[in-house]
Amino acid sequence: MKIATWNVNSLKVRLANVIAWVEAARPDVLALQEIKCQTAEFPYFEIEALGYKAVVLGQKSYNGVALLSSLPPEDVRIGLPGDDGDAQARYVEARYGRVRVASIYLPNGNPVDSEKYPYKLAWIERLRRHAAELLTTESPFVLAGDYNVCPTDDDVYDPVGWRNDALCRPESRRGFRALVNLGLTDAFRVFHAEPHRYSFWDYQGGAWYRDEGLRIDHLLLSPQAADRLVDCDIDRGPRGQDKASDHTPVWCILAPDAIRSN
Repeated sequence: MKIATWNVNSLKVRLANVIAWVEAARPDVLALQEIKCQTAEFPYFEIEALGYKAVVLGQKSYNGVALLSSLPPEDVRIGLPGDDGDAQARYVEARYGRVRVASIYLPNGNPVDSEKYPYKLAWIERLRRHAAELLTTESPFVLAGDYNVCPTDDDVYDPVGWRNDALCRPESRRGFRALVNLGLTDAFRVFHAEPHRYSFWDYQGGAWYRDEGLRIDHLLLSPQAADRLVDCDIDRGPRGQDKASDHTPVWCILAPDAIRSN
């Protein structure tokens, strides 16, 4: 089972890129973030023409998450529990066979002296509480998405320059560690201990060409999913294309035993 995550930074603008990557990579489940369209305006026809189904939580001009799958989605959850007043489209979750997958667009949090940073930290805590509940089911799950957190200095090209940014501040990293310390596995780090591998490069200042990036897109696996993890990597190819998103896909593969029905 191949599961991938990709912040596409406007699906309308990147649709051709997404279609090309799906046709080449053939993920079983693809978690998208920042689709930047309302649910009714999602390109269902084009996605279904690829043989994929879509679970979508959209929002006009901002945010928006989706799950594309070659497998039928079941037990769909729209929105992250814990704050019924949160209108931002940042979380969808569904089950595919035995494996639950979530698409997560965690708040950026900048500027840190605004209300956006407390919102980010509260959102991480809500996610931690929800993950703790999922763990009680003892079923495999993958929390896939743009976390807007560089877990360590190894995940940012300039740790000193970025140390006061919301993506690298100690409180953000502490929240991310609290989530992982529930017993989750950062799939990429299982196979790649080397520093300075990135999933995001800003459009400004030639960041892509200088390889001045951040690793903020993560696949966090429950113990039952991690037991079946056989590979994980970052696909840099889409970032070098015309009209590229500033993010690139991250994918992992789970062995078949993780997805067989009981």
